[in-house]
Amino acid sequence: MARRYGLFALGALLAALADAIPAQAHHSFAMFDFSKTVTVRGEVKEFQWTNPHVVLWVVGTTSPGAAPEPWAVELTSPGNLTRMGWSKRTLNPGDRVEVDFSPLRDGKHGGGFRSVKLPSGQVMTANLRDLEKPGGR
Repeated sequence: MARRYGLFALGALLAALADAIPAQAHHSFAMFDFSKTVTVRGEVKEFQWTNPHVVLWVVGTTSPGAAPEPWAVELTSPGNLTRMGWSKRTLNPGDRVEVDFSPLRDGKHGGGFRSVKLPSGQVMTANLRDLEKPGGR
């Protein structure tokens, strides 16, 4: 009888640990400075529609006259974006876009997505922090 309870307790412990691992695997957003917004204007190089986060690569500038450089902007998951009306074809290589994002704190060329103005003039948004909360959209 005691052995059965011991096995039950071990099983419960393993189940609890298995649930905790995915939660710890998700990274923090502390790398982004959400008090600032940067705008890059340029051309889509790549739209990586992958889990756990979609990444938009834009070759462009943040100031007129500057040489274009690659920028990596992190979005939420494909599932979250799909529920908001996005698809893997929302952005395509060669599209001229204007992207607003919260910059990386370390000054590297990247950040957390806020919005994108598409070639059609349509503006697409996705609040990264809200969407990544448990129970987010």
